[in-house]
Amino acid sequence: MGKRIVIALGGNALGKNAAEQLALVKKTASVVAEQIALGHQVVLTHGNGPQVGMIQLGLSAAAQSGAIAADMPFPECGAMSQGYIGYHLQQSIAAALKARQIERTVATLVTQTLVDRSDPAFLSPTKPVGAFYDEATARRLAQERKITVAEDAGRGWRQVVPSPRPVGIIELPAIRTLLDAGHVVIAVGGGGVPVVKTDDGLQGVDAVIDKDLGGALLADLLDADELVILTAVERAALYYGQPNQQWLDRITVQEALAYAEQGHFAKGSMLPKIYAAAQFAASAPGRRALITSLERAADGIAGKTGTRIEG
Repeated sequence: MGKRIVIALGGNALGKNAAEQLALVKKTASVVAEQIALGHQVVLTHGNGPQVGMIQLGLSAAAQSGAIAADMPFPECGAMSQGYIGYHLQQSIAAALKARQIERTVATLVTQTLVDRSDPAFLSPTKPVGAFYDEATARRLAQERKITVAEDAGRGWRQVVPSPRPVGIIELPAIRTLLDAGHVVIAVGGGGVPVVKTDDGLQGVDAVIDKDLGGALLADLLDADELVILTAVERAALYYGQPNQQWLDRITVQEALAYAEQGHFAKGSMLPKIYAAAQFAASAPGRRALITSLERAADGIAGKTGTRIEG
């Protein structure tokens, strides 16, 4: 019997423009098609940081020039990025499957991810998004748009948004239905568009969900066998970049969390991947998480490389 695998692709692996992205996703498509050819079910999720920033920046510039009436709200920019990235992935995966003589529909679902309005992250927005401004302009926009702004590493002022934990996936029944019918599904792009429940229904909020945590939640709720987090390096390491660097091959959830608490993993890169992988591996017996590079993904899933985290 094949496995059910959720593959989480980093947004930075998707390029800086449409042509670059279309070329790069062919590598991802080959990995996905190979796993399907081996009899596995695959759900693909992805980051969207550079892409949603590009969309928001373009629309913000258009609004400032008067070409459009107003900026596009951040949740809507996130939804746009899901469609843009999914469109390219659909084309490339379908072509890779056809080359292997596999007829399979590939579908992208614009996905909403439920967050808790009482999440402490809403009290301290820290995630910079969108365009850079000088301080005066940023403070004026903060008053006009009721947003929070902050200086970003000396490069200028930007909007900052919270990063709450995902607690549910609104379109989960549709994802399950498509997957059970044999389709390849792309969902929870960028961690999903964050929404909260209100008396009038769901409402999008200015926030960013960590895409690895979103992928871990998706894998858990789909009862996946394996979560594969693709990043820039083949394996996680202790003392990364130092003379005593030590690559990690197979570790337990307890070891992964202990290494994280000891400060071995960078906050902006490997740390959230370790936490997401450990969260999924600990969620049920027999589940495994893998962290490896896109180039070595097939070997990693086959158990030949990567950092494997097991309960």
